[in-house]
Amino acid sequence: MVPQWIIEKKRDGGQISEADIRELIDLYAKGEIPDYQMSAFLMAVYFKGMTFDEVTALTDAMMRSGDVLDFSSYGCLTADKHSTGGVGDKLSIPLAPLVAAVGVVVPMISGRGLGITGGTLDKLESIPGYNTQLTTEQFSEVLAKVGCSIIGQTARLAPADKKLYALRDVTGTVPSIPLISASIMSKKLAEGAAGLVLDVKCGRGAFMKNRDDARTLAKTMQAIGRGMGRNVVALLTNMDSPLGEKIGNTLEIEESIDVLKGKGPADICELTMALAVEMVLLAKLAETPEEARAKLEIALKSGAALNKFRDMVIAHGGDPRVIDDYSLMPQAPVKLDVCAAAAGYVETIDADAIGRMVLLLGGGRRQVTDSINYGVGVSNLIKLGAEVKPGDRLMTIHAASEPEANALIASACDAVKLSSTPISAPTLIYERI
Repeated sequence: MVPQWIIEKKRDGGQISEADIRELIDLYAKGEIPDYQMSAFLMAVYFKGMTFDEVTALTDAMMRSGDVLDFSSYGCLTADKHSTGGVGDKLSIPLAPLVAAVGVVVPMISGRGLGITGGTLDKLESIPGYNTQLTTEQFSEVLAKVGCSIIGQTARLAPADKKLYALRDVTGTVPSIPLISASIMSKKLAEGAAGLVLDVKCGRGAFMKNRDDARTLAKTMQAIGRGMGRNVVALLTNMDSPLGEKIGNTLEIEESIDVLKGKGPADICELTMALAVEMVLLAKLAETPEEARAKLEIALKSGAALNKFRDMVIAHGGDPRVIDDYSLMPQAPVKLDVCAAAAGYVETIDADAIGRMVLLLGGGRRQVTDSINYGVGVSNLIKLGAEVKPGDRLMTIHAASEPEANALIASACDAVKLSSTPISAPTLIYERI
């Protein structure tokens, strides 16, 4: 197989055979195809797309590039969730322990930040000592002991996707339905969960900007999963505005813990609960959404979900004291309030603009080799529909230095648009697929 011939064929809109896709991925995983050729292939896919057969072949090849785990010994009580990514989307962090607290085993393989969206692994690594890079054996041990574990791809779990994931982040090829579908499903199929709930974001702060594209992505992933013997449900959710009031790695861990303490922002709490209900139903631990919700609310109010999170942190080598003392996580030395210049009602909060601000502050990666500044970000973010007066705080910038914070004041102000008339609350969940 000559890589450039595959690139040229896809560039010209041709269909790649299953055998060629499998060989391409196998050679890239082994380091026998350089990044510059794979980058060209990714860009060709971005512009020309893939047929469903090609996407299925790509998913299978990426999944089989490493170990495929089997948790059938847990019966049907295994379920997971995956999000297509959004600004302020920290839902996996409170969701896994919440669902585990009612008896669902949650094997969760997550990723790092892509573009302007934060990564679950980067957020968890804000917790001193938390190890996201467990071996598959350690992963299984934590699941058996705790009931939930969130890790990154190891050298033996979907290693081809791990390389492609990082490459997509820095080559402008993230928002591609075939590539997103194959990336997500290869990890999720490799991790062995019997049921999967997909949180497919759409809006300004998501890779899918409109509902039609989001629906196509959801149905593509659902078809792949079902074709490989998994039960898959998808929710299409709003990502025009950031989720929650804190954006940034440490800040989002703080907010996740707040949710488990029963005091997080309404949008985070509502969406976490909606996804948790779907996971409990897939695991067959409840017959109706109402029954599932009742069990989950008990787990929150009793402290069982928070204790499950504490157990997971300890099992991963993290410092559980952060649950009661957020200052033990990395903090930005500079905090700058951005205030409104006029009165009105918050009509829009540009999630894309907020995500770019956090990236510029150092909370994300511009290149594969970049390190993360865990403490930077945005907090106290005003919510849609809120009434503001001149001088009211719109958000607080957390930065490494005063010049870096001051440089983003204009962007922060531009990200929040006001209306002279009251604004109704936005729809959070568009539809269930």
